[in-house]
Amino acid sequence: MTIDAAALAQLVRPGARVAIADGCGAPRAAYAALSELARTRGDLRLVLGWMPAPLEGLDLAAFADARTVMPGWGLRTAVADGLVRSVPARLSATPSLLAGPLRPDLLVVAAAPGPYGLQLGSEVSWVRAVIDAGVPIAAVVDAALPRAAAGPVLPEGQTYEIGHDDAGPAEIPVPDEPSAEHREIGRSVAALLPNDARLQWAPGQLGQAVVRAVLDRGRPVHADSGLLGDPVVDLDEAGLLASTPVATYLVGTRRLYDWADAQGRAGRPVLHGVEHTHDPNRLAAEPPLVAVNTAVEIDLDGQVNVEGSARAIVGGIGGHPDYSAAATRSRRGLSVIALASTHRGRPTLVDRLSRPVTTASHDVDVVVTEHGVAHLRGLDRAERRVALRTLWE
Repeated sequence: MTIDAAALAQLVRPGARVAIADGCGAPRAAYAALSELARTRGDLRLVLGWMPAPLEGLDLAAFADARTVMPGWGLRTAVADGLVRSVPARLSATPSLLAGPLRPDLLVVAAAPGPYGLQLGSEVSWVRAVIDAGVPIAAVVDAALPRAAAGPVLPEGQTYEIGHDDAGPAEIPVPDEPSAEHREIGRSVAALLPNDARLQWAPGQLGQAVVRAVLDRGRPVHADSGLLGDPVVDLDEAGLLASTPVATYLVGTRRLYDWADAQGRAGRPVLHGVEHTHDPNRLAAEPPLVAVNTAVEIDLDGQVNVEGSARAIVGGIGGHPDYSAAATRSRRGLSVIALASTHRGRPTLVDRLSRPVTTASHDVDVVVTEHGVAHLRGLDRAERRVALRTLWE
C-alpha cells in the first residue's frame, strides 16, 4: 500500500467537503492520510455512505463535520457517539443530496485497472452521480478489486491517482446457517413468487433463507437488488439466473468478488448507479418485482422501522422504501416484509414504533413470519390490523 499524501493535500482546498466512496470497496488505504490532513487543516468536512466494514485508520473526530447518508454497520458506534451525523434519506435521493446541500469538493475512491482505464469495482452506488457532476476524483488504484461496474471508466481529465493498494474489497462473512424460523419464512416467500419474477432480497440470514428456498423451488428468477451477496453465485451455479443481475453494491466473500470479475477482461457488468437500480419506474416495470425486505419492528398499521430500536441504531433507510414502493406498483409484483415474530424474546409487532417510519404502511402488500402470511392488499385499515394481530397470535 502506497499513498502520496502530498498529492492528496494538493487536491483538498481549505474548508473542503470530502466524500469517501462507500461499500466494501471503500478506499481504506487513504484513510490515514486523509485523517492526518484533517487534523492538520482543522476545517475539513466529510461525507460518507454505507460502510459495512470497520473504518480502521479513519479518525472521524479530526473532521470539523462528518455526515452519512446511510449508516451501515461500520458507522453504528460513530453515529451513536455523535462523531457522525446521520442524514435521513432513501438511497434514491442521495444523488440529489450530493448535488445540492452535501455536494463534495473532492471524491476519494478505490478503482480497478481495466482494459480501457480505471473503473469502479465492487460498488457504484451514488458515486457515479458525483463523478457525472464533475467533482474531482482522488483514486487509489487497487488491482484486487473486481471489475463489476457497468458504465464508463473514470474520466481521465477529472481523475488523479494518489496511490496504490492490493487489498481488494472487505470480505463480509456469509451469515450463519439460517434458523428454522428463517427457513420457514423463506419457504413462504418463495411460494409467493410469480413466474419470471424479479427478486430483491435483504442481506443476512433471512435473505439467505429466501434464496435457499428459491433454489429448492427450482424456477429461475431475475436478481434485481440493491445489494448482491454470495447467494447470487449459488443461483448462477444452479442455472437459476434468468438474466444478468442488477445491483449497486457487492457485499460478501472472495467467492462473490471472483464471480463478479470472471467474465473476460472487463469483468461482469452487474453494478449500476442508484439512479438506475433504484429508479421507481424501472423497478415497477415488467418482469414483476417481488421486493423482500425485513424490519426491526412493524406496527399494527403495517408501518415499518428498519433504523433501530429505542436504544440503538441498527441501520439506515437505504433502499427499503424505494423497492417497497416500486413493488406495490408492479403488476403481479409484491412488497413483502419478512421477519421473525420475536427478537430476543420481544414481539416484533408493536403498538408504536421505536423510531420514525422507514416505509409507509401503504407500501406493504404482504407480511411473512414463521407462523404464516398476512395478505394486506385490498384491506382497509381495520382489516389490516386484524390480519397482523392474527399473524402474531
